[in-house]
Amino acid sequence: MTTRILTSLVVLSFVAACGDNQTVPPDHQDYLVPDAGQLACLPNLDGQIDANELQAAIGISESLLVSPAGQTRNVDLTGNVDGAGKRTWDFSVDDGSDQLATIQAMSLDGKWYASSFPNGQWAAPLDVADTLEGVYTHSDTEVDLLGIASTQPNPSNGQTLYVYDAPVEIYRFPLTPGASWTSVGQVHNGTFDGLPYASTDTYNISVDSAGTLILPDVTFTQAMRVKTTVTVVPIVGQTVTTQQSSWLFECFGEVARATSQLDETNPDFTTAAEVRRLSLQRSTP
Repeated sequence: MTTRILTSLVVLSFVAACGDNQTVPPDHQDYLVPDAGQLACLPNLDGQIDANELQAAIGISESLLVSPAGQTRNVDLTGNVDGAGKRTWDFSVDDGSDQLATIQAMSLDGKWYASSFPNGQWAAPLDVADTLEGVYTHSDTEVDLLGIASTQPNPSNGQTLYVYDAPVEIYRFPLTPGASWTSVGQVHNGTFDGLPYASTDTYNISVDSAGTLILPDVTFTQAMRVKTTVTVVPIVGQTVTTQQSSWLFECFGEVARATSQLDETNPDFTTAAEVRRLSLQRSTP
């Protein structure tokens, strides 16, 4: 049976080759190179970060290497400056105790606290465990923090919700080295951990330098360091101060962060309560 089939195919091919060809070859068009599309944001390395280069990517996950909770880390926030005056921060050491975390900016749709922030555009976790979320807006001139809420509506287990009386200016555009500003937000009739809460929160922010930031998986050649000192004066209780250094890069947003221990007074602290770094690794589902 197999021999007969093969013989038939050979014969058919032979007949077609020897007979008059009545088939007109199709007229094919030239190959068209597919459009690869354009990135939504492409760094231009112009020495500043504009409003369109720092926008939240709603629903897009970001992987971070994070120091474990409760463990401090030694950090060098000053970095090294070469003979040409170029600064480099080396955060490339991949500590074996680091943990992988995934965070993302989120729409307010379906959030239990959404009605308290009618002008809010998105929310993002304030802590890696995503127990608290900040609510933000973005404009051509600034990124504002409107307030903070616990992720889950659980009044019996320490619900948090407070709205600033006026937006707190977190980033002012364009971000350029040397820029600085102070923004104050007051909380009235809020709740924190299920208790009545009111406070005055002062944010002193400066873009103090730019340079090369080396991470375990990638190097950013024009990262900007943003220093933030937050002083919280509650209506009852002790004043608390926290220092934070964040490194931002055009179109990527925040790519590294070091947060001090509570009541740290030195903006160039050397012991961090938490260190976060952008990572290409992905946590196991």
